[in-house]
Amino acid sequence: MKFKEINKVHSGKFIHRYDITYETSSGHEKVYEMISRNPDIDSREKLIGGRADAVVLILTDADGDKLLLNREFRLATGQWVYNFPAGLIDGDETPEEAAKRELFEETGLSLDVIDDVVGNSYSAIGFANESNICVIGKASGEIRPSDSEVEEIEAGWFTKDEVRELLVNNYFAARTQAYCYLWCRM
Repeated sequence: MKFKEINKVHSGKFIHRYDITYETSSGHEKVYEMISRNPDIDSREKLIGGRADAVVLILTDADGDKLLLNREFRLATGQWVYNFPAGLIDGDETPEEAAKRELFEETGLSLDVIDDVVGNSYSAIGFANESNICVIGKASGEIRPSDSEVEEIEAGWFTKDEVRELLVNNYFAARTQAYCYLWCRM
């Protein structure tokens, strides 16, 4: 495959749509549609890498017996979906600072311990180059409703048995589903 060019098709408040023109190994020219958080992609170099867009929080209680999950109404699916707390990294924030802020905004909890920070992964490689950093740790406090008026989030602590039950009949974000499947079987 040979990259030829990238052109911005539309700019929104948070998402920007691009067409990537490339040549297949058999010599056919194709156009691939994608979205990005980056409003200024005009080359393959700018398409690749860079600073992570968001943080994903994989958190347990102090004993490690319960996993924190958000049940969130996602407009793109038209339904409630289980996901880890997550959010965009603002301005000059570090991933750790963004994790603390997002956790508090979405759940009212405090991030007590960061056990690990796992580097870049992609959210949806089929159509976006949004990248994430996972912050793994422990949280505590009283769960309260999200302070966002644009997000519908219900946070909760779940045991392994409860996660197993959720996996049977509920929609999940893919990365959350994969992690939850493994976590509840450990």
